[in-house]
Amino acid sequence: MSALSRRVGLPPLALYVHVPWCVRKCPYCDFNSHGVGHGADLPEANYLAALLQDLEAELPLVGGRELTSIFIGGGTPSLMSAGFYERLFDVLATQLSLASDVEVTLEANPGTLERGRFQGYRAAGINRLSLGVQSFQDGQLHALGRIHSGGDAIAAVDEARYAGFDNINLDLMHGLPGQTPALALDDLDLALSLSPEHLSWYQLTLEPNTEFHSRPPVLPEEEMLWEIQDLGHERLEAAGLVRYEISAYARPGMQSRHNLNYWRFGDYLGIGAGAHGKLSATDPQGELHIERRWKARQPEAYLRRSEDPRGFVAGRTEVEEEELPLEFAMNALRLVEGVSMADWEAHTGRPAATLEARLLPARKKGLLVEDGRRLQASPQGLLFLNELLVMIGEADAGTE
Repeated sequence: MSALSRRVGLPPLALYVHVPWCVRKCPYCDFNSHGVGHGADLPEANYLAALLQDLEAELPLVGGRELTSIFIGGGTPSLMSAGFYERLFDVLATQLSLASDVEVTLEANPGTLERGRFQGYRAAGINRLSLGVQSFQDGQLHALGRIHSGGDAIAAVDEARYAGFDNINLDLMHGLPGQTPALALDDLDLALSLSPEHLSWYQLTLEPNTEFHSRPPVLPEEEMLWEIQDLGHERLEAAGLVRYEISAYARPGMQSRHNLNYWRFGDYLGIGAGAHGKLSATDPQGELHIERRWKARQPEAYLRRSEDPRGFVAGRTEVEEEELPLEFAMNALRLVEGVSMADWEAHTGRPAATLEARLLPARKKGLLVEDGRRLQASPQGLLFLNELLVMIGEADAGTE
């Protein structure tokens, strides 16, 4: 990869922290989450110790690089106390170089929050909240297996504002069982009335290895799904939230830095049960290598790894040079702005002219914007991204 390494330096670096527990596993969820019921006595101290040990093992891989963002996901990270995060960030600040404006996001579910906890999170150093609302309709929430009500979600936003959070994302789903366009727009209107800085609005999909996949609910017909998508997009943009990724809308300057780093093919450490990471490094010959690595998935197994000489890493693989074009496209083409052809060449080592000549079928189908300087999905291409990626993969295979 020496030709590639001469054109690309090391990308920005982020940190992902996974908290694997939740009160109850939602029937649509395919994330690494494990239901423990209400009032569970979670092993906070042991898990924190394991996270810090996991981090320490990763430090030699980053060589003092600066962290631009931290994202704490789950599971339900808001099950952990504010003290848990205060102790975690105290160590992070001493072990890693943090950008002066580092973005620190915590995922939180409205049904797991005690009054006053947001203030503790804010004091600990968390400056961005992502609230898993999904819907404000109690009937829809029940169908989704959520443990909160629409009123709980509104109260959570109010509580977060009172605690000083000025950067809030709301996760909202559409295409729900029995949902009509009117109900979907009601959800959006209520979300917009809360003035979020960011809104993740995505369609419910039936993922493998979920309860909904094995026992699927009755979802809206395809024509109705398209209507919801079109009307919702218009409603969000009219309210000043600009779409910058397939399912992400934000007010100007409030895009998620952490997610942008993923989509721009940045690097990230991953610590915690089942966490994934991607790290770039140059060898003594100056060649660039990209490794993906993941940690033990089950919480109990992850905690046992603290006593295991193999450490927390359950697997790793190097991204081969021939895999780079599709890997890069799978991330960059989620962005509405796409990627410049210069960046395509720099990150994949493939000549833009050769790729462009082989993308005529995608252009004829209207899946790409007509701009030879960029690789950018059209609105139609964003809707049919998998089809577009197949075409790009085939086009790149033709360059071998």
